Amino acid sequence: MTPLHEIADRFAAEAPAADYWTLRLVAEESDRLAVRQGVAEPSALSFGAGAMVTLVVDGGVGYGATSDLSPAGLRAAAEQARRHAALHARHGLFDARLYPRSALQADYRSETAEPWHALAIADKLALLHDACRALEIDARIVDSVAWLEYEHIEQWLVTSDGGRIAQTLERVAPGVAAVANAGSQTQRRRGGGFDECRQGGLERLHAARLVEDARRVAEEALALLAAPECPTGVMDLVLMPSQMILQIHESIGHPLELDRILGDERNYAGTSFVTPEMFGRYRYGSTLLNVTCDPTVSGELASGVADDEGTPAERVHLIRDGILERPLGGRLSQARAGRAGVACARASGWDRPPIDRMTNINLEPGDSALADLIAGVERGVLMDTNRSWSIDDSRNKFQFGCELGRLIEDGELGRLVRNPGYRGISAGFWRSLDGVGGPATREVRGVHNCGKGEPNQAVAVGHATPPCRFRGVQVFGGGE
Repeated sequence: MTPLHEIADRFAAEAPAADYWTLRLVAEESDRLAVRQGVAEPSALSFGAGAMVTLVVDGGVGYGATSDLSPAGLRAAAEQARRHAALHARHGLFDARLYPRSALQADYRSETAEPWHALAIADKLALLHDACRALEIDARIVDSVAWLEYEHIEQWLVTSDGGRIAQTLERVAPGVAAVANAGSQTQRRRGGGFDECRQGGLERLHAARLVEDARRVAEEALALLAAPECPTGVMDLVLMPSQMILQIHESIGHPLELDRILGDERNYAGTSFVTPEMFGRYRYGSTLLNVTCDPTVSGELASGVADDEGTPAERVHLIRDGILERPLGGRLSQARAGRAGVACARASGWDRPPIDRMTNINLEPGDSALADLIAGVERGVLMDTNRSWSIDDSRNKFQFGCELGRLIEDGELGRLVRNPGYRGISAGFWRSLDGVGGPATREVRGVHNCGKGEPNQAVAVGHATPPCRFRGVQVFGGGE
């Protein structure tokens, strides 16, 4: 395939007449290997490339996408964008003059210590076989799986204002899972870095310690079979980072998306309980709640130098000392709403336009050790690893289930409980936050399949968080 920068140069030299144009070129490679119950599953290796042309012309904005990267293919995409711009000029919901322009010139490449392809496929499969065998420690382990996923994305954004942004992302997502069964009771545990997906290369695979972690995963799945049900009642709750990331994702990240607040997602992904008037004054949580949007941090899933509208990445507080400060809105949404946002306009591929998405949404650490969080609980439960979730279409009322729980009594961590869950309403829940782990307890994790938009877009989202303690939460067990 012709290098993307050559395609970009050729397009710029023969650019269509427009008030403003952008060309976003994307080439994606993905690789997935898995071994289930000792048998290698069919591998999945894919490659795709294409372009999105955006034109602002005659009072409208239009998009045209194509996988034909020849001059003729890009001209056809530009003509499609022109036709769509004409429709937008007549029927659009916003003035095309609000569309953001970029003259940024910048480069970004994921920090990679060891290239993914330095290890042969046979060696990767051998590692997965070893991890699968390490899971199968008992006849009650009825399912075992180990997997590796890799993504390589090269993207160029060029603009009529001289913008030229090149970004190359590499992401690695390994994991293991064990399912244990005894009679009518079935329990699952996961590990091996399954939600610690990060940017990087083989070093991320080595850090996951698939084989070493597999035995713990299997032992916990078996132990949960005999554990009692989680108690039901109002009590304190300590959430480990593996559960905190989804709590942040669903009840902070999604409600703060500005296009959702403006109503763009109402027909599909829902609306938000957050309104424009809340910013700068609304108490979202206790004074311990500090949440940042930070695509500049190294190694998280959504790190980069700019968003897909060409806005430079920067670290910005969304919530400071519990007060809501900014929405998750790119420059187009910011212009429509008349409100400052962040660099977060992202597209899932070459055939999708950018919309407001989470990047790296991180809960900033406090000053407590995990032992201190536990010691401050008279009666409660520690919960680890999300198992199920449900949240209403305004991203307000929620219910989450976790894979594993441990009772806390009089400040001491006690026995395992199975099928732990909790529910709440965002404002009351986050205002009950009264303990946040310190920097040493903070873990970097992520969600690599966050869905939103019509047509749907799935993107990778980074989250970093310490464990947290909440007071007076409605906790329940699987028997409820």
